[in-house]
Amino acid sequence: MIRTRYESVRPYVTRDGSLVRELLHPTQHGNVGQSLAEAEIAPGATTHLHYHNQSEELYHIVAGQGLMQLGAEQFSVAVGDTVCIPPGTHHCITNTAATPLRILCCCAPPYTHDDSVLVQAP
Repeated sequence: MIRTRYESVRPYVTRDGSLVRELLHPTQHGNVGQSLAEAEIAPGATTHLHYHNQSEELYHIVAGQGLMQLGAEQFSVAVGDTVCIPPGTHHCITNTAATPLRILCCCAPPYTHDDSVLVQAP
């Protein structure tokens, strides 16, 4: 059985600048085809504009609200919204609330730092 507990997962900062907990990732937990992480963006912060060459990402908003840039589009997101980010699509998100923005991120194939390409240098 592959299982993790939220409290036991140590967060780290990704290339896009968000605080991430890898809830399930093949390199750490033994699953195979995808990764599931929680990203947290501080109030007023914006992740770095970036894209992934291979991974399709799904963002599911679980707390807070924000402004998503996806390619040439910008739109508001809030709790309950899910966004599909195709490979190669430039994207970032801004937390527009006074509380942390929390996002579940599913990547297939699984997330790797090498697949994250920064468009804007931090």
